[in-house]
Amino acid sequence: MQLFRYPDRSEWPEILARPAYPEEQAENTVKKILADVREQGDEAVRKYTLKFDKFLPEDFEISEAEFNEAEKEISGELKNAIGIASENIRIFHAAQLQPVKKIVTSSGVECWQKASPIEKVGLYVPGGTAPLFSTVLMLAIPARLAGCKEIILCTPPRSDGTIHPAILYCAKLTGVTRVFRIGGVQAIAAMAFGTRSIPRVFKIFGPGNFYVTAAKQMVTRYGVAIDMPAGPSEVAVMADDTAEPAFVAADLLSQAEHGADSQVMLVTNNEPLVHHVIREVDRQVSLLPRGQYAMKALEHSRIILLKEYSEMVELINEYAPEHLILAVRDAETTGESIVNAGSVFLGNYTPESAGDYASGTNHTLPTHGYARSYSGVNMDSFMKKITFQKISPEGLRALGPVIMTMAETEALTAHKTAVWVRLQGKE
Repeated sequence: MQLFRYPDRSEWPEILARPAYPEEQAENTVKKILADVREQGDEAVRKYTLKFDKFLPEDFEISEAEFNEAEKEISGELKNAIGIASENIRIFHAAQLQPVKKIVTSSGVECWQKASPIEKVGLYVPGGTAPLFSTVLMLAIPARLAGCKEIILCTPPRSDGTIHPAILYCAKLTGVTRVFRIGGVQAIAAMAFGTRSIPRVFKIFGPGNFYVTAAKQMVTRYGVAIDMPAGPSEVAVMADDTAEPAFVAADLLSQAEHGADSQVMLVTNNEPLVHHVIREVDRQVSLLPRGQYAMKALEHSRIILLKEYSEMVELINEYAPEHLILAVRDAETTGESIVNAGSVFLGNYTPESAGDYASGTNHTLPTHGYARSYSGVNMDSFMKKITFQKISPEGLRALGPVIMTMAETEALTAHKTAVWVRLQGKE
């Protein structure tokens, strides 16, 4: 990790830069795949699955027999863990559902808002170097709670065409409608445009690499919504002299092990902590089975030493991390000053991995600084809000002149007339 001691504010943008990607090349690749799938459907999906996943699928859809076989392969211990995590996720998300509340804005004028589920949603679960079955829980549970009628899931196949059994077990447990063995840009394209085998959806959810994220953003041009840009994982740890070096190092590595394109960051005002954390990172990374991925991620990761507590908060808000751990003396109070972050973890005993799996919050979060303007996945993500209004004759008599005056000023005469003709019969 690169260490920056007391950098000037003018240096912050460069220090906080995310890893660079060959954007133009990637976008050209994504555009080509999207166009091919849009025009050729299943044939293009098969072609790209063979190219990128080294498997040529005859049947994209997972069969009932495959679901049953997957369930047999899951240990009782893992089933129990998934059950507990699922219930915590369900409890937290169900609490976000709000009853319809009618508001009287003025006498005789009543307005309200109703949440209506998005009927068809597509969930993308990355395969890559790790089977992220926890993402199935994070996306399918709120989708089912929201009342989405059709919930399809796409995930990359292994080279033999199989899907990790934990992904299939979670999909069946959470009520996913259909699962397809396709990944990457071709999966996003298939869900966006629809093919003979894969249905078109109205909104696509889920994280992915740079190519998948670019594909999600591009398909919005075709009337498909997305949850957010959610690319390679990242974490920032803000720490003071109360932080435990071993804890901090473990938290940094827990995100670095996602892949070489991840980024982790330590921001502190305590120089002795820096040296202790560096030693711990070196010790712990050597013990990790995925240490090679973590080492690559650490190459473009940062340790930033600052003098003032307030500076640390300001730098964190400028970075807008996907995950933020506050390993500081009064974490909850400090948390009140955080305005740009996907999810915040308070205190020495709240590891980021708790949110990844089982605390109940959602781990599908905005990355690459998008936490400045996007929320993580929540119940609202799977719904659209429809507004209603009802006006009585008395209410229209009171509000009508206001409407007519405004419409006349905008030179929209028919708007004015729509009120005037009603008032003529009600005087």
